[in-house]
Order: sequence, then structure tokens, then C-alpha cells
Amino acid sequence: MNVKGLTALVTGGSRGLGRALGEALAAAGARVVLVAQHAEPLGAVVAGIRARGGEAHAVVADVAELEAAHAIAGQAAALVGPVDLLVNSASTLGPVPLRLLLDTECEDLSRVLEVNLVGPFRLTKAVAGSMLLRGRGTIVNISSDAAVEAYERWGAYAASKAALDHLTRVWAAELAGTGVRIFGVDPGEMNTRMHAEAMPEADPTALADPARVAARLLALIGAESGVATGARVVVANLPSPDRGVG
Repeated sequence: MNVKGLTALVTGGSRGLGRALGEALAAAGARVVLVAQHAEPLGAVVAGIRARGGEAHAVVADVAELEAAHAIAGQAAALVGPVDLLVNSASTLGPVPLRLLLDTECEDLSRVLEVNLVGPFRLTKAVAGSMLLRGRGTIVNISSDAAVEAYERWGAYAASKAALDHLTRVWAAELAGTGVRIFGVDPGEMNTRMHAEAMPEADPTALADPARVAARLLALIGAESGVATGARVVVANLPSPDRGVG
């Protein structure tokens, strides 16, 4: 996939990895639509991209809302044309400080699942049809090591990401041979607000820079044969972008 000229839709685009990936895609020549809940920080990100000569647009929406997916997909298509790349990066931890499962409210679990699992499912449905008609497209679901490791107090978030991983594999099986690829990505521990909310005691200097993670992801997205559809990619295992993706 040629990143230059690509039309990309990235959720969670106002901060963290979503923001970093949106900025990296735009810098590489992609036409980017960023989605987030709050207009002011999202607008600042878009303005910064445009100031550096990139093309970016803002769509203010909550991916957990029932009607959001088709509205987001429709606005993106109107702004940049059919979506070539969808990155489901928007995520929530649920209430912080993180709670034991016994102390987790059912409503809080439902909210985490709506944002982290059901939202990506709806948005994938909303854009995959157009990708199938054109015989090409890439969908990236942002996962976590919590999807495969059992950490105390991470139950709601971990369950949502584990389900997202398996949903990715099922999508891949059903889309095999269509030209539409989908894979999951574990970006590792990054210096983000979400990580600080979850683990305020962590040393931020020991965490990965989201911009560096985004650069590795960008190289992966641009490599047509770089990853098998349905794969779960751990960013820490990828080569540095300056060495390319093998």
C-alpha cells in the first residue's frame, strides 16, 4: 500500500498513539481524518498537521454511540473519499484508579466494551463494504499486552482487548482473498495520558514515545507483504523504521 495519497481514518486522534499515527500518516502524504470526542484538542492536532503542510480533517464523535459509525464513515468519505486505511485506536480504561473485578460496576464494563470492542466492530462494518467493492483496504485494531496477560485490576480493559484480538482473527478469516487485510497491533507501554492514569507511579522516561511507535506502524502499514492478515503484531518485535520492514 502506497501511503502517499492514502485516505486514512484514525480514531482516538486527539492524543496518544492515534494522534502520533495521524501526524505520521499526514507527514507521509496521506489524507487523514481524525476522530475524537472533544473538539478543542482534536482541532489543535488538525491545525498543527495543516501548519506543517499535511492534509487533516476533524470529526468529533464518540465511537461508542450506536449511530456514530455510519456518521463517521460518511463524513470521512465526504472529506477525503473512500477510506483506504482504518485504524481503531480509540480506547478507554474505564474508571481510574483501576479496580478489581469485584469492585467493577457492570455499567463500567459495558462502557469499556462499547468503546474498545463494539465501536471498532461497527466502524469496520461501516467501511469494509467499500473496501470490498474496490478490492483493497487495510484495517488496524490497536490491542494491548493486557489482552494476553492477566494483570490485576485491568479486567475490563483486558477483556475488551482480548475480544478485539479474536474479532480481528475472525474478520481476517471472513475477508480472506478479498484484498482487504486486517491485523491487530500491541504497541507496548507508551508515554501517554492513558498510561499515566493507569500507572501514575511509572517512570515516563522508561516508556516508548508514541511517535516512535507510530513510525514503526507506518512502515508496517506501507509494506504490502509485511504482515499476514489476521496477525497480532507486537511493535517491540518490529525492526526500526530506518532499517525497513522485513
